[in-house]
Amino acid sequence: MSNSSKNLKKIQDSLVWRYRAEKAFRWCGIVAVTLGLLAVLALFLDIIFKGKGAFSATYMQLEVTYDQELLEIDNFADQKQLIVADWGALYKSALRAEFPDVRKRADKRKLYALVSNGAGYDLRERLLANPRLLGQSESVWLLADDDIDTYFKGWLDGDPYTARLVDNQVEWLQQLITTQRMELRFNANFFNRGDSREPEQAGIRGAMIGSMLTLVLTLILSFPIGIAAAIYLEEFAPKNRWTEFIEVNINNLAAVPSIIFGLLGLAIFINFFHIPRSIPVIGGLVLAVMTLPTIIITSRAAITSVPPSIREAALGMGASRNQMVLHHVLPLALPGMLTGAIIGMARALGETAPLLMIGMVAFIADIPGGFTDPATVLPVQIFLWADSPERAFIEKTSAAIMVLLSFLILMNISAVWLRKRLERRW
Repeated sequence: MSNSSKNLKKIQDSLVWRYRAEKAFRWCGIVAVTLGLLAVLALFLDIIFKGKGAFSATYMQLEVTYDQELLEIDNFADQKQLIVADWGALYKSALRAEFPDVRKRADKRKLYALVSNGAGYDLRERLLANPRLLGQSESVWLLADDDIDTYFKGWLDGDPYTARLVDNQVEWLQQLITTQRMELRFNANFFNRGDSREPEQAGIRGAMIGSMLTLVLTLILSFPIGIAAAIYLEEFAPKNRWTEFIEVNINNLAAVPSIIFGLLGLAIFINFFHIPRSIPVIGGLVLAVMTLPTIIITSRAAITSVPPSIREAALGMGASRNQMVLHHVLPLALPGMLTGAIIGMARALGETAPLLMIGMVAFIADIPGGFTDPATVLPVQIFLWADSPERAFIEKTSAAIMVLLSFLILMNISAVWLRKRLERRW
């Protein structure tokens, strides 16, 4: 065999080996991407399966009598009477009337535990909305306790959870189920109420409003400063060691773990400036510092993407450097800047570690009404519920994660849509 034939055979063999290697590498990439997508899908399905139950709650129907003597109320304008009234006695009386055979004190306590201890306040609001009900009776659907809710949902699935129930409670529940006075309803409390020690009464409204207030303050602080810094560094700053030092540090700050920003907020904003803990103001300040590098980097990239011909044409027409930046470069770079700001806000929405460091882990039952009211945020609320021992908080945690993921996905979709909508091509 001639040398040329041998060389040709070697080349052919090497090509075959190279094609096989490329094909194997391509299949490895496909398998890796597929496994990643399957893992994400499995995670989402697990969260949805565990959290779907939180969007429904168990209610039981009882005949409630608004007994004036029991409440000891004769004047609805007297706030003192409304405060000291025993509103829980209304549903307790209804339960005793429903199950007259229950006479022992211990059994009565178990009987009263069928209904959420917040049902009395629901009856209070109902009576205050319609004072004519005083002295009358009506059939009312009352919120069940979290253990009863877990049992009933398990009963509907064919596997009732009775670990925390006694035999008498199971018998009473079966009687209510047989007479069709127990049913699942949409859990409006999950979206209308704040945090609570009782799972059936806990909601995410307080955390959602706290997150909104914190993000609004974060955007107000970080977006103008980030845009101004990006414009200065890209258009006006001289290229020297000082600006290079600033640029390197901005890039490094974007990779700093978020908990470091929490330590910064603890040391400066709380210990030095004495800003109160667990309010949206301190959370907004910390998250603004954390998102600034992201906004500056994306804004500089958007400014750089504007063609030099735009600048040259503006200057050639007699515009000053300030006019060139403000009237021509900035409008064209604004879509990319807005996209970077939305991505930064999405990151801030999902942060937990820096907020834990500044005390936003406190139990907040009231709905915040302003930037200086005690508040928590949705990721911290999820952290608190995940650490709770009650079984019913498992579905609350998963449902809150679903809400948080929905907001994050919506914000990222908005960023993509905004960029596609406003972006100009040259």
